[in-house]
Amino acid sequence: MRYKSTRGGVTDVSFKDAVIMGLAHDGGLLLPESIPDVAPLLDSWVDLSYQQLAHEVMSCFVDDIEDEILKEIIERSYSTFKHSDITPVRRVGGVHILELFHGPTLAFKDVALQFLGNVFEHILNERNTRANILGATSGDTGSAAIAGIRGKQNIHIYIMFPQGKTSATQELQMTSVLDENVHNIAIEGNFDDCQSLMKTIFSDLTFKEQYGLAAVNSVNWARILAQIVYYFSAYYQLGRPAEFDVCVPTGNFGNIFAGYVAKKMGLPIRRLILATNENDILARFFNSGIYERGLISFTHSPAMDIQIASNFERYLYYQCDQNTEKLTEFMLAFAETGKAVQLFNSDRFDESILAAAVSNDETIATIRRYHAQHSYLVDPHTAVGLTVAEQFKDTSVPLLSLSTAHPAKFDNVMTLALPDVAVNHPTLDALNGLPTRKTVLPVSIEAVKALIRE
Repeated sequence: MRYKSTRGGVTDVSFKDAVIMGLAHDGGLLLPESIPDVAPLLDSWVDLSYQQLAHEVMSCFVDDIEDEILKEIIERSYSTFKHSDITPVRRVGGVHILELFHGPTLAFKDVALQFLGNVFEHILNERNTRANILGATSGDTGSAAIAGIRGKQNIHIYIMFPQGKTSATQELQMTSVLDENVHNIAIEGNFDDCQSLMKTIFSDLTFKEQYGLAAVNSVNWARILAQIVYYFSAYYQLGRPAEFDVCVPTGNFGNIFAGYVAKKMGLPIRRLILATNENDILARFFNSGIYERGLISFTHSPAMDIQIASNFERYLYYQCDQNTEKLTEFMLAFAETGKAVQLFNSDRFDESILAAAVSNDETIATIRRYHAQHSYLVDPHTAVGLTVAEQFKDTSVPLLSLSTAHPAKFDNVMTLALPDVAVNHPTLDALNGLPTRKTVLPVSIEAVKALIRE
């Protein structure tokens, strides 16, 4: 399998080179040249473990890592999870909840970043080279990336996060990691500022090559690849229904895009339901065809406090029939004006994706309702997903809603919603009182570059 850029300037790239490149050199995002149809194989995968299923799915897209080595990387990556099913499905009321928070940092990002960290290590050791990973996080990506990279040879990781705009627990999960190869950068801005800094620095190809920059954000195809697997796992846990709907709380569009690829591979997902908070740029697009940036609202679900969804470009590439010129025109218009209108005919618009936005009050109400009615605790992002899932629920098919983090990661919101309920986790309790380290920087490309140089 070879890889190409959404913008047409990079083609014929191997999987390992795609991992190292991260963001394509032409500013686009890397995608496989084709998406295989695995529908004929679904029956033969029914009895596989999660790790075995991951190998089958990933092998469709990875042909330059020896089979036994890929199996070992997968086994090592998911040995850190606390549940034997890795991503178990639980029936709660009328909804099936896919729990993605059983990894080392209690967030769905672990599923991809434990794998990516081990893939990075394998490639760098094989090539006897080094890398500097630069990432941006609104909360969970940073701690999960650090957990996947800390202590590894030949890799340094630099994680930018918006100062004071992640939960205290999320920041502590990052800044309490004192390994010499881990560097936390608190940016005096918002998440979009962090993401813009990252993309701009990656676009400086001389700097990128000189310092061996690599990406762990969901712009890296290997992250999407790892996330595709749990849609297949959920299908089998649901009992292989003829069709099912999936609701995904969405910020950067990576998680739901993985579901979109799984659907294109032949998994019988009928509808993907996009759920977002008051930062509703994606919900507005799917309901109007207009992609228009607004002001960022800081909400109870901070990982979705985003106005520029970096993975959305991959989805638009397919909606534009893989026409790189149309896509580039669309993305440049958005970058220059903050607004772009769909470039494909309205009668071809994707009716298989539904979308809605949720307020802070609705988020709190859903947390309270699930605890009162089902004795089940959900974090605010999962609550956003469940709120929207209920709006589009169709009893004729199973409804799967993704749970993206353990509720204890958002203690302030959980206390607001359930003041008399203790919400904790021993992994997080162990962080209290630990020494921390971070560097505070302005929203400055040169400041971040200087830190990396130093």
